[in-house]
Amino acid sequence: MRKKIIITGILVLVLGAGFTTINNRDLEIVKNLDIYCTLFRELNMFYVDETSPEELVTTSINSMLNELDPYTTYIPEKEMDDFNFQTTGEYGGIGSLIRRADDQIIIADPYENFPAAKSGLRAGDVLVEVSGKKTSGMDISEVSELLKGEPGTMLNVKAKRPYTEEVLDVGMKREKIVITNVPYHGMLSDHTGYIRLSNFTTNASAEVRKAFLDLKKNASFNRLVLDLRSNPGGLMIEAVRTCNLFIDKGELIVSTKGKVKKWDSEYKTTEQALDTEIPIVVLVNRGSASASEIVAGAMQDLDRAVVIGQRTFGKGLVQTTRPLKYNAQLKVTTAKYYIPSGRCIQALDYTHRNEDGSVGAVPDSLISEYETRNGRVVYDGGGIRPDIEVVPENLSEITLRLYTENMFFDYATKFRNTKDTIESPAVFNLTDTEYEAFRDFVTDKDFEYETASEKAFSTLVETAKREKYYQLSEEEFAALKEKLSHNNMKDMETFRAEIQQIMEEEIAGRYYYHSGRIRKQIRNDIQLDKALEVISNTIQVQNILNGKEGTLAKHTVAGAH
Repeated sequence: MRKKIIITGILVLVLGAGFTTINNRDLEIVKNLDIYCTLFRELNMFYVDETSPEELVTTSINSMLNELDPYTTYIPEKEMDDFNFQTTGEYGGIGSLIRRADDQIIIADPYENFPAAKSGLRAGDVLVEVSGKKTSGMDISEVSELLKGEPGTMLNVKAKRPYTEEVLDVGMKREKIVITNVPYHGMLSDHTGYIRLSNFTTNASAEVRKAFLDLKKNASFNRLVLDLRSNPGGLMIEAVRTCNLFIDKGELIVSTKGKVKKWDSEYKTTEQALDTEIPIVVLVNRGSASASEIVAGAMQDLDRAVVIGQRTFGKGLVQTTRPLKYNAQLKVTTAKYYIPSGRCIQALDYTHRNEDGSVGAVPDSLISEYETRNGRVVYDGGGIRPDIEVVPENLSEITLRLYTENMFFDYATKFRNTKDTIESPAVFNLTDTEYEAFRDFVTDKDFEYETASEKAFSTLVETAKREKYYQLSEEEFAALKEKLSHNNMKDMETFRAEIQQIMEEEIAGRYYYHSGRIRKQIRNDIQLDKALEVISNTIQVQNILNGKEGTLAKHTVAGAH
């Protein structure tokens, strides 16, 4: 009855206005909401089986939002903790990632100096019980909820340690877990400092500031590599503040423009910079998105840094959270962001979908040229294009399969549980004997995989047999099969360099946590090597930023990273 009154009221207003303010949109909203409520009531009353109203509504909401963009999402009350963690990097718990392996829940990555690590739990440990509740048959989200809780509360964990007879029964106190945005910083050479920035949650800029000031304690420090690779972004204001560390007060970093014009905003630097002179290289890749692209793009547009790596993800959309009833939230895309040159870096056009519903990239015909402060040409329509592109080679098929089949993870677990210490990540290397032990480990696990060539050959054989050509060329098919067939042991030797590098990174992480893994990674990193080469040549850096040297020079270099 109330909805009918609303409709009647709208019609009276429309008629009274002499048809000059007809709002078909409002009428459509009321009409379709009425249809939806009626359908939902009938469905719940007469459907043959019992239904869950909450599941039905959540499914319908998510299906509706799927028609928009992937960043406009519904967050029910039970998922608010996870959402808050994504924006703040904080939660109450034991400080560890967990994952499922077959029918077991295992510790995947304990964070250094938090309860899980301090109590002695290691990556690979199998969680048997949490506070007296057996984890067997539990969903991973259920175990996660058991581990989380108010900081200061106690819990007990029983775990089995693989490759040993050890059973751990440990008590620990939950803490406020704050995931660092800067997992590692240090000196790459006598003069070049390095900061890895992994996220833009609360205090990201403060962590960069602290790392930079720490680097400045080195008397010879006079150039910086800021690594934003695989940084998915986060809080836009933290991106602005991070830029402000190296760009002086009063500079426009990013502006937002959307449907609600009163929400359009400009974000400028508000403080004096720490350092406006030091040469900077910003490293990016295809996983650098959102706030990462604001920093890389603003530093490029203002000719403050040379950007090296790969073209970034291309997320130029801004989200705002809107409160809903019953403590739920709607995270909705409300604007696009524009960096100092005026360009938007959004890569996919969700407004104009293809006929099949798929989303296409911004077409070349709509890509526009812009200029940096010094007159260098830059482009919109698809991420930040680096000044110097360095494209690493793809990993081999066997390396990818060893990773997806958890061979690296499982062997690192065995290695850690049978060897107490290793050298520091800066010098640690697997010996020939240890690499052979890994090959034996893989063999014992009956590891097998099929290459892309073998898959294509199998399809060809099926097609030839169906078309009755196979019998006519059976010998040729047999010969080709022999040439295409791979050998695990041979492949592990052929691609040893990249396999061993990833294995060493995984092992380093077991002893020295996330910072150790990074310290091992940067020892063999072709994109970082290029950054060091460029930043060591002050004249080249200035020539690039002043437009005197051709930018977007493409360097395709061999290497796994």
